[in-house]
Amino acid sequence: MAGTDLSSTGLDLEKLRMAGAGVALAVLTSGGDAQGMNAAVRAVTRMGIYVGAKVFLIYEGYEGLVEGGENIKQANWLSVSNIIQLGGTIIGSARCKAFTTREGRLQAAYNLVQHGITNLCVIGGDGSLTGANIFRSEWGGLLEELVKEGKITEEISQKYRHLNIVGLVGSIDNDFCGTDMTIGTDSALHRIMEVIDAITTTAQSHQRTFVLEVMGRHCGYLALVSALASGADWLFIPESPPEDGWEDFMCERLGESRSRGSRLNIIIIAEGAIDRNGKPITSNYVKELVVKRLGFDTRVTVLGHVQRGGTPSAFDRVLSSKMGMEAVMALLEATPDTPACVVSLSGNQSVRLPLMECVQVTKDVQKAMDEKRFDEAIQLRGRSFENNWNIYKLLAHQKPAQNKSNFSIAILNVGAPAAGMNAAVRSAIRVGICQGHTMYVVNDGFEGLSKGQVRELCWHDVGGWLGRGGSMLGTKRTLPKTCMEKIAENVRKFNIQALLVIGGFEAYEGVLQLVEARGQYDELCIIMCVIPATISNNVPGTDFSLGSDTAVNAAMESCDRIKQSASGTKRRVFIVETMGGYCGYLSTVTGIAVGADAAYIYEDPFTIHDLKANVEHLTDKMKTDIQRGLVLRNEKCHEHYTTEFLYNLYSSEGKGIFDCRINVLGHLQQGGAPTPFDRNYGTKLGVKAVLWMSEKLKEVYRKGRVFANSAESACVIGLRRKTVSFSPVTELKKVTDFEHRLPKEQWWLNLRLMLKMLAHYQISLTEYVSGKMEHVTRRTLSIEKGF
Repeated sequence: MAGTDLSSTGLDLEKLRMAGAGVALAVLTSGGDAQGMNAAVRAVTRMGIYVGAKVFLIYEGYEGLVEGGENIKQANWLSVSNIIQLGGTIIGSARCKAFTTREGRLQAAYNLVQHGITNLCVIGGDGSLTGANIFRSEWGGLLEELVKEGKITEEISQKYRHLNIVGLVGSIDNDFCGTDMTIGTDSALHRIMEVIDAITTTAQSHQRTFVLEVMGRHCGYLALVSALASGADWLFIPESPPEDGWEDFMCERLGESRSRGSRLNIIIIAEGAIDRNGKPITSNYVKELVVKRLGFDTRVTVLGHVQRGGTPSAFDRVLSSKMGMEAVMALLEATPDTPACVVSLSGNQSVRLPLMECVQVTKDVQKAMDEKRFDEAIQLRGRSFENNWNIYKLLAHQKPAQNKSNFSIAILNVGAPAAGMNAAVRSAIRVGICQGHTMYVVNDGFEGLSKGQVRELCWHDVGGWLGRGGSMLGTKRTLPKTCMEKIAENVRKFNIQALLVIGGFEAYEGVLQLVEARGQYDELCIIMCVIPATISNNVPGTDFSLGSDTAVNAAMESCDRIKQSASGTKRRVFIVETMGGYCGYLSTVTGIAVGADAAYIYEDPFTIHDLKANVEHLTDKMKTDIQRGLVLRNEKCHEHYTTEFLYNLYSSEGKGIFDCRINVLGHLQQGGAPTPFDRNYGTKLGVKAVLWMSEKLKEVYRKGRVFANSAESACVIGLRRKTVSFSPVTELKKVTDFEHRLPKEQWWLNLRLMLKMLAHYQISLTEYVSGKMEHVTRRTLSIEKGF
């Protein structure tokens, strides 16, 4: 709505709910489908209705927009119920030649005007978004033509003279510059890793080589990240064709791997892979090469459209919901002078970027590849892509150092097990060996260190660890203060000069205790680093802890099944308890991902009046066609309002209207294979932590020994927005609530509003922080993209 002022400093809800009065907006999906599109459609629809706008669903993409009629239908709140967990797009997607012509766009304009629609949200790839921008630029001329043809009046032409466009990028390839992740990419990686995990077991049984072809005609992101997350032996991507003579190098690499005892080889190839001369490298050619040169039993698996299928991951559901809500706000705030924008993800924040600037940089990548400027193409893909590529080459192609350094590093796991711990240990060990360091591991955390359970690991000792859940080293919650003297004694005995601690709040607290004991024990004046790894995501110094993504997906999948179990049951409410200690991250994010009706957490205090309002809300819901509810409760959200209390309350108040069931998810949230995100994240953190420790060791090495007692010598490595930072544990102490084991400020609490609004709660007063429109340079769009 032109001229609507929605300040990002704070909104009265009544103003927000009236902001869309008189506005009509529509949403369509176009191009190839991507998991998460339904979550985006749901968020756009519900946010539009929430702010008082009329919302229309356009079926079959641009084809439906041109054909009109029954393809354009007004939506209500229930139109998008129970779709968040569905793959594909319920409103359909189709290629449309007609829309590429002016005649087709003229008919599309007429159909929109007939419904009073002047705000359009397009979910698709760069081609779909470019088409939307052309439509917008021609809008005034199209209406003039409709007036001349007598199809609309001049009055109607003036009333609807501006068309606002907002784009959401739905593409499993993650090939759009300007956003860290596109809708569907994370889910596609989940499908790929499921296949790789399954193939790995059969490959080991038969000592086979598997060549896996994944999607990516023009972009190698899926191939690159899946290779990094699976420890693939060789990788082919279009952005970086192999050097001439690659056949010899690859076969040599595979032969060395087998000679050192490996029972399998994995080669991953993007469908658009080419050599330096632009000639395609096919999966069958690679297979025949391996068979001919090495005689290995080799199989080809082409994943194809399985990568587009299946239920969306938790990340894609939350990303799509966040982007969908922001798209509605962008439409409401648009003016005739506002350029068409695309809603993007930057770290954990939604931002708006000029659509055509992003499209242009995306095209620049392809141009660089066509002109064989491959190094530039890698850079234009963004910092995340370049970072992944460099780390893959480091871990896959670099050999152990010939000469030993003067340093030794010990690695241990502390606290509860978390998926991704083993990936971090693996990459840390291998990078340390590449640096020439002696790499020790410690079994059973600080307790094991006090008992001298220390052993050296070699390169191949960590083979196959990437996809393993739990902790291969063993982990305990014991803190150093109970055995400080023995820890110092073993640090001296094994000449440990750096300590890499991978774990949760106990890991952070334990390193803090070691630092505070430096005055008493010189042996503890060494370099220390904490990699946060906990499903609770409650370690200060990072936005995301290793393992939390896997835990959210595990909880989400359980809740999906719980909801499905009630599909034949009328009027049932499920009370589901999640883990997390006092931290409500797991409950909140899972709640958004499954479309929960409420999620109770410690950080967002609630009273009996709030519980009463929730019961009344569910009672009203049971009167609709959606006759089941889902309520999440963090295990320590309230001292007295226990899971049993909530069950009794809801059962009593809902008697005769709905019945209740309890589910305590328990330790299944800690188990399972790590998600692609946690494998990749753990790998990166392990590499970056060891490289940082190596630099610090060189800085403090004096007269044949390491002596480090500055605050900067003991840090937590963390991802903040999209930058890896090292925060001294002594500084983080100031921003930590030790009683409840929480950071005093947590970014994800902003997501609570989204959960409540999409569940249709009547909130009296709140804030909605809009993503700001950013004018960006080519460098900002590409080089600064992602972690």
